[in-house]
Amino acid sequence: MISMKAAVSRLVLALAAALLVCNVVAFGADDKDKDQSDIGKRIEASATVLNEIMATPDKAIPDKIMNDAKCVAVIPSMVKVALVFGGNHGKGVATCRTEAGTWSAPAPITITGGSWGLQIGGQAVDLVMIVTNDNGMQHLLQSKFKLGADASAAAGPVGRDTAADTDWKMKAEVLTYSRARGVFAGIDLNGAAITQDKDETRVLYGSFEPFADILNGKVPPPNSSEPFLAAVKKYAGQARDRDKEHGELSTPSPKQATASAHR
Repeated sequence: MISMKAAVSRLVLALAAALLVCNVVAFGADDKDKDQSDIGKRIEASATVLNEIMATPDKAIPDKIMNDAKCVAVIPSMVKVALVFGGNHGKGVATCRTEAGTWSAPAPITITGGSWGLQIGGQAVDLVMIVTNDNGMQHLLQSKFKLGADASAAAGPVGRDTAADTDWKMKAEVLTYSRARGVFAGIDLNGAAITQDKDETRVLYGSFEPFADILNGKVPPPNSSEPFLAAVKKYAGQARDRDKEHGELSTPSPKQATASAHR
């Protein structure tokens, strides 16, 4: 027969085990909630960065660039910059135009390496990248590419009314910008690697989704992505509306007219 002391000991052990399991489950739930909160805040911060940058016409991304953008990526001010060599690393989100003309759900990304940490004095910054053409978009869809090696990149021109279409920088597949201490300007990010953030992708969508599927519009956007997508739509659409107001879209170019004549 089991003694009273042994029975009590077993009961205590059973209760301790149950308590441990409950704590582990609770910790896991809290950790998951924290992850969800972190990616949600990062998406919201990305929207804020874009809204604040575009709110100052003479220091914003040119309308022409926003209008023609294939993809828009933002790394908000959570970026941590190394003070010595390398170690530059930041997290953000990207969205691309789909074949239907809408903007895709956001894809979590990371940026690593490059010399931009030294150029901006080793401080937290906001980064914005505009993919300007189909080649650049194809590089991004591969879920990992290096600026300046896999995709040509250049510091982007600034000023909403800047004639960016006549600038040599428009030949770049990716135009890059930074904002630090309130100053927004083009920045050279050559050498930096852009990759899909697989962990945050799982957190945001509940399971892993391929980078290309997200950016091609095959994955529905979560509710938390609305602020960022609304900001992108606002400024890409705004540029298109302003072109219409000035009649810039009503008159086809000679190249367009020739193409239409052969259809």
